Parts: sequence; structure tokens; C-alpha cells
Amino acid sequence: MTELRHKSNRHIIKRIIVRGTLVLDTPTCLGSGDADSPTDLPLLRDSISNHALLTGSSIAGALRNYLRERKHGYMASEYADDLATLLFGGMRSDDDGNQSPLIIDDAISTQPIKAELRDGVKINSVTRTAEDKAKYDLELLQAGTEFTLSFELLIERDANKVDLLKALAIALSGLENQEICLGMKKRRGFGRCHVKEWQVWTFELTDTGDRMAWLLFERECSNKLPVITDKIADALGVVLEGEDKRDRFTLKATFQLVGSLLIRSGQDTPGRAPDVVHLKSHRNDELKSVLSGTSLAGVLRHRAERIVKTLGSCSPIVDKLFGYVVGKQSQASRLFVCETEIEEAKDLVQNRIAIDRFTGGAYHGALFGEQPIFGGKDTCVTIELELRKPEKYEIGLLLLLLKDLWTQDLPVGGESSIGRGRLQGKDANLTWYQWDDDKKSQWQEEWKIKQPDPKQPLQFSGSDKQKLEDFVSEFVTYIGKGEKP
Repeated sequence: MTELRHKSNRHIIKRIIVRGTLVLDTPTCLGSGDADSPTDLPLLRDSISNHALLTGSSIAGALRNYLRERKHGYMASEYADDLATLLFGGMRSDDDGNQSPLIIDDAISTQPIKAELRDGVKINSVTRTAEDKAKYDLELLQAGTEFTLSFELLIERDANKVDLLKALAIALSGLENQEICLGMKKRRGFGRCHVKEWQVWTFELTDTGDRMAWLLFERECSNKLPVITDKIADALGVVLEGEDKRDRFTLKATFQLVGSLLIRSGQDTPGRAPDVVHLKSHRNDELKSVLSGTSLAGVLRHRAERIVKTLGSCSPIVDKLFGYVVGKQSQASRLFVCETEIEEAKDLVQNRIAIDRFTGGAYHGALFGEQPIFGGKDTCVTIELELRKPEKYEIGLLLLLLKDLWTQDLPVGGESSIGRGRLQGKDANLTWYQWDDDKKSQWQEEWKIKQPDPKQPLQFSGSDKQKLEDFVSEFVTYIGKGEKP
């Protein structure tokens, strides 16, 4: 028994402590699951202070998933024996698993919680009205909230030091490059974040001075100075190669707002003059008009369903792209939709009234005010989409959706029946990242589309534009082979 206990001891020869400041770029929902809260999805709070809590398990899960996707691509098996297993331990499937050499502390926000509330509702795709009992609300952390992250890597005497440092550098680079989102509804624009600065301490426990410095690390008498950088790979002495097996198609398009736009904010301040106000979110302690990812995703989904049904098919392509929940079966969305600010927009109040169709007179008490945003020549709306593990016919469907947005045929937001939400395309960048197993490298195709003047034809540059037409043809062919209604 004594011999077995002796063999299980870990001979740690080095400790690396990494700390960083995490900044939220968009509102983030770190749900607590409290059923007694006045909101449907309340924030997770520290038990002894009014600060937000980001658990170490959430951070570890996000880092592990990112590392696995980088090394094996999207939808890879969780039980693959790779760098993720080396850094974060076994999955405890067939055996007890290995303990993770990486210690991740819970993170608490540096300031008291600044929250904002969002309403969500499910829209019926046939009637285009809200479904009964399908409304919910979210409590979100404001963009700009900061957390102090803390990691400690334990390196044993017989450990693979090179692979451990490489795995840690790849995982943390995801936070560094804004490629990891945290919390709920990440695929609809929430939870985007980045680390603005890293601090790295290295302690060689075989050295008496470093060993004492580690023991006194949390005290003021420790004189060990950190390496401060914005590139974690440099601080760890790792050269990150371009090995990235993630297959994805990204679309970033800029539009001009034609007329007005109104996405209802259900949590407006009581007593304000307008009954309906366009959705705003805090950015750098200022309220900014935004185009929410949830609203845009709903618009795109409904138009995609209409396109498929117009072609006379019952293909499940829409569910495969946007996700679904049917009974106990479900699938997450493979299409990521970002939330973006709307620049140079003006808030104006409009008063409206309901008219009795029978008498032609005004309804009593039916006067209401609205505060949409109005666009000008400099009002820009940027849309960012990312489709993971795409097929050619799925890219074709995205191109049809882009065309409808570009030509003002697909309005966003509410009150489209009175002309709100029309967008005019200005430029778009389309990029398809693919992994080549033969060359063991990632390559990409890129297309750029511009139309400074709506009266002028489109301008193409980059890869062969005929491929874009081929993608649409692939979609039409795929739909033609699908099940007929």
C-alpha cells in the first residue's frame, strides 16, 4: 500500500503562473440557473459580494473545446487522445482519467455587477407573430466588464514539457484573438471577449530561490517579476505553427441603413414618452444602438425557410444550419451571428395612431409613440456570420440570403410592413477556410464584393467569382433532390 501511494506522488519540478485581464466585448449571460429569480435567466453572482462570478469550470470547458477544434476540426470526438487530454486530463469514460496539470481559478469581476436586461421571443414562421407563452428575459453583464484570470501549470519531471506549453499557448491564444466566447447564447453574439494583457511567472522548483519565491508569491515580499506581454506564445517561449483544422466560411458585410430601423427594447425605463424604443446596449459606458444577433438570426432563418419552400422542398437544411429542438432531440446552430453596433444613427420619436377600419376614425386611447433610429449617408450596419463545417450548397443558401439583404428585399427588425429595416449593401468580404490533409496546412479562398453606388454594377475581386454561382447551383441541385411537400 505504501509503495502504491509512493508511485502516485507527482514530482513537480516547475510551476508556471499566468494571469490576464479578460474584457467582455459584447453582453454576456453567465447564468446561475436560479429558478426563484425574477428573471428567467439570472446572472451568477459571488456569494459574498455584488460581483459577477465566472467559474473555473466554464473557462476550462471553453479552452478545452477550442484546443480540440484547432487540432481536430469542428465536431471532433471528445475522447480523442490529443493535446486537450494532455492539458485538461482524461474524460473519465472507460477509466478514471488523468488529473489535469492546469489549475484554473474562479474569476470575479473587478467591479460590481452592471447588468442589462434583454427580452427574447419566439416568432411563428407562418404568421410572423409571437408564439403564445414563448417570451423570456435575460440578465446580461454589460460589455466592458473585466475579470482577472489566473492559471497555474504544473510540470512534472517525466512530463512532455514541449507539448504542455504548446497546448497552453494554443488554448490561451483563443482568448487573446477573440476566438472564444463565454456564457450562454454564444452563437447569437453574446459572450465575445478578449484578454488585453498577460503576466507570466516561471518558477523552477529545483532552484532554492525560485522555490521560496513561489511560496511567497501571494505575499508582498515576493520579488519575482513577471513577463508582461500581449502574446502568450512569446511569454511561454512557444512558436505556434499554422496548424488549424477548423473548416469555416465567414461573411462580413457592410450596409447602409435606408430609412428607419426598430428592434423593440422590452426593458425600457418606465415613464418615458415613447412607448417603443429601439434596442440599445452599453459600450464604453455609453448607450449605443445595436443590431442584435438574435433578431438577425430569426430574420435569416425565416427567409431561408421561405426560399426552401418556394423551391418546393421539405429539406432539413434550415434546421441543420440554425439548429432545432424537437422533443428530446436537438442540435446547436452551426451558424454564428454576431451582435454589432449601428454607427451614426439618429433617434427620432414618431407618434402613430390606430384607425378603425369600419368608421375611418381614430380608436380611443390608441395613440402611441415610437423611437426608431434613422439612417443617413454615414449610417453603417455591419453583419458578421460564420458557418462552421460548411457544405457548398449551404454556402449557396447564405449567398441568397446576402443577396436579399443587399437589395433591400429582406428587412430586419420590426414593422417591416411600413418600410422599416431596409438595408443597402456597400461591400462584403467572403472567406472560406479549409484544411488540406495532403499538404497538412490550411488554405483559404476569399471574395470581395463592392457597390459604392446602388445604380452601378457589383465589383468583384479575389478568387474566381464563378465559384459563387456554382455554390448557388449546388444549393438548387441539393434542394431538387430533397423531399417534396
